[in-house]
Amino acid sequence: MTRTPLDLRLYLVTDTDMCGDHGLVRTVREAVSGGVTVVQLRDPDASDDELVALGMLVRKGLEGTGIPLIVNDRVHLVKQIGADGAHIGQDDLPVPEARSILGSSAYLGLSVHNHEQLMTARENDWDLDYLGVGPVWRTTSKADAEAPIGVSGLKAVASDSPWPCVAIGGVNARRTGGLSASGVAGVAVISAICGQPDPETAAFALRAAWEESP
Repeated sequence: MTRTPLDLRLYLVTDTDMCGDHGLVRTVREAVSGGVTVVQLRDPDASDDELVALGMLVRKGLEGTGIPLIVNDRVHLVKQIGADGAHIGQDDLPVPEARSILGSSAYLGLSVHNHEQLMTARENDWDLDYLGVGPVWRTTSKADAEAPIGVSGLKAVASDSPWPCVAIGGVNARRTGGLSASGVAGVAVISAICGQPDPETAAFALRAAWEESP
């Protein structure tokens, strides 16, 4: 089945704690108003039941926007939440198993850290929609993040990838402007939106930096 390609220009990965008193749903809604094009629900500390409840609130908050909701890691909860797909890492479910659970109509993204992981995906011809590549720079948003690969590492993966790539890790508005030339389809952020007092303005600055880049 052919899936409509995702608009990956500004990909928000949520962090419930970082949203603080502003609240996750409000943060997501404001970020979408500012230009976010995809939302990934990520809360590794939540139980399955808690994530489903949170996901349904976020999905309701996205109604009428046309913005897809992706679930991090927990592929088995996508249908229960009513989300549009899932994103998995190298240590999560194998891609074929994740695709089998999701079915052919849902989106599936995969995190890759290096060229070797890209080549494994290519050689197996996995049914993916995009790759999350990084961390490009050092990040404090994920305690278990790998060492930064830099813009050169990002380019190496993006140039050989048959799937659109999203840069993640240490991305902010200042750095976003130079990333379109690396061959990626967009940027993914956590703290650059979730940790900000005005998510809409933060998202707008990121989108502007992307759109204005050469």
